[in-house]
Formats: sequence, C-alpha cells, structure tokens
Amino acid sequence: MGSTRARIAIDAMGGDHAPGEIVAGALRAQEELGVEVLLVGDPQQIKASVQQYHSPLPEIVPAEGTVEMHEEPLSALKRKPKASINVAMDLVKQGKADAVVSAGHSGAAMAAALLRLGRLPGIDRPAIGAVLPTIVPSKQVLILDVGANVDCRPKFLEQFAAMGTIYSQYVLGVAEPKVGLLNIGEEPSKGNDLAVRTHQMLQDNPHIPFVGNAEGRDVLSAKFDVIVCDGFVGNVLLKFAEAVGEVVLQVLKDELLRGVHGKIGTAMLQPNLKRIKQRIDHVEHGGGLLLGVGGVCIISHGASQAPTICNAVRLAKEAIDNQVLERIQSQYQKKEQQPAVTE
Repeated sequence: MGSTRARIAIDAMGGDHAPGEIVAGALRAQEELGVEVLLVGDPQQIKASVQQYHSPLPEIVPAEGTVEMHEEPLSALKRKPKASINVAMDLVKQGKADAVVSAGHSGAAMAAALLRLGRLPGIDRPAIGAVLPTIVPSKQVLILDVGANVDCRPKFLEQFAAMGTIYSQYVLGVAEPKVGLLNIGEEPSKGNDLAVRTHQMLQDNPHIPFVGNAEGRDVLSAKFDVIVCDGFVGNVLLKFAEAVGEVVLQVLKDELLRGVHGKIGTAMLQPNLKRIKQRIDHVEHGGGLLLGVGGVCIISHGASQAPTICNAVRLAKEAIDNQVLERIQSQYQKKEQQPAVTE
C-alpha cells in the first residue's frame, strides 16, 4: 500500500538512555523515514538534547515524569496521569498521533495502551510480537507473545496466531505464512494441557495456516513464519536469543582479531561482519508491536539507543501503512457474525 506521512508520538523520557538517545533516534527517523515525530516529555531536557544535533526542533508535547522500572505499572499510571507514556497514548486516542513508541517500562506501556486505547473488538488479550532472524537470510520469524501475558488460555493463543498471521502477511510480506505452536515435541499429544488444547483449536481454525508444533530447535530454522507461545516462555526465549546474538558477535570480534593476519583479514571482512550484525543484533529490529489494542504501539528494549528507536519508528510506520489494526478488526468482525464455538 502507499505510504502516508505518519505522526509518531515518542516517549522521550522512557528508557535507560533517555532523553538523549531517544531524541537522537527520533530525529534520525524523521529525516530518513519521512515521518513526523512528536517528542513527549520534559520540554527543557528534550530541547537540550535536540540542540546537540543541530536539527530543526520537532513538536514537543509536555509531560510530567515517567513510570520508573521499579514501580508497579497500574498504580504508577493512576498516580501520574501526566506521565510521558500516558500523554503519548492520549495523543493516539485523540487522533493527534498515529502510533506510540516507548523504550520505558514495558508493563506500563502495555497497561497505558489498554487503559487509554482499549482492546480491539474480539481480542481478549493483546500480545507483544517480536521478529527474530532465521538461518535463511531473507526470512524472519514472528514470535508472540513475548511478555504481555504470563498466563494464557488456549483461545488467547489462537488469537495471537490470527493476529500474527495478518502481521506476517501484510508487514513482513509472507504470502502464505506457516504458523507453529511452541512445544516440547512435534506430536499433537505432547506438552502440557495448554499446548494440547491449543493445538486442537489451531488445527480446527480455517483462518489460521497452522502447520503443527515447533520445538525449540525450530524457532530460527525458517520452517515457521509465526510461532505462538505464552508470554512467560516467549520472554525467556526472546532474551536468550538476544544474549546469543551478543555472544556470537563478541566471539567473532575476539577470534577474527587474533594476530596480525587476523586483523588484516578482519579489515577485508568488514562488509560481511556488518551484514552479520544486522541479521542477529536485536538493536536492528527496533522492538515489538503490541498487537490487539486500539492503536499502533511499539515497545522497545529498555537499553535502546538511537538506531533502535529509529527502527522502532520504522516498525510503527510499516504497521500504519499496511493497516494492520484495520485488518485485524475486519477479521474479527467477520468472526463475530459466525456461530460461536466454545473452548
């Protein structure tokens, strides 16, 4: 679909490196992606950060404070109605922005999205989807949920699979996505009660291109385009994958620099090493899209720096351009017109 000039509200105060790196990433996204950014947070701190880059001053939306990592999300959001994440979500609710990007407290971002934007009709629980590389250079795999729902029911996972299918088709460009259920074995009878019941529901749903269980070794194999799991397992998987990527990059750096010949060879391999980093570094993927709420919301890593924020804005723009929310709504409106199926 043709792209539009998206307006992205960015929580400038959220994250370990806020506001400096957040602002830098936002300015880079505005220049490279042709989007309009709205920086939400303390005006003085934001202006000071912008001045370091000699860029035109983007629109700043004042906010008061942020939700700290040690705070309980719901109580903090109610206690701080003008916190940057609340204000950013309100901009989307009011139609003044098309999406929110935040590297702050992920629980607070999800809670603020639910409180301010609400769930899409037909969706019981939103899910955070994260894209990981696979052994095939041109293929990626979408994992969801990676942290929004620690405990799940089968119908939640069924909804994750349906939303993941739409995202894979229209944002990742997979014509016929293959959906898998993360499990400890390939057989339908394997796993706990949640896995067995979910397998049956996915198999019976004609709208989900389900191909079976995915074991841990299959996650990055390119056999699947979408893999669903509960948020507890998904979050552990995501953080383990991030750590493995960092280890691989460090091992390559250490080994290739050994001796004079290694240093010469490394210089010649710089383009290849850069491509390796782009494929396995979580920084390159920007963050996860919170699917199932009434607005586009990207939740980035707390340690996000400028490149990550820029890529998070890219994810938001792709979701907007490809009308992901509208497509999910359309599918569930059709389902509501069909006879209900009990779990």
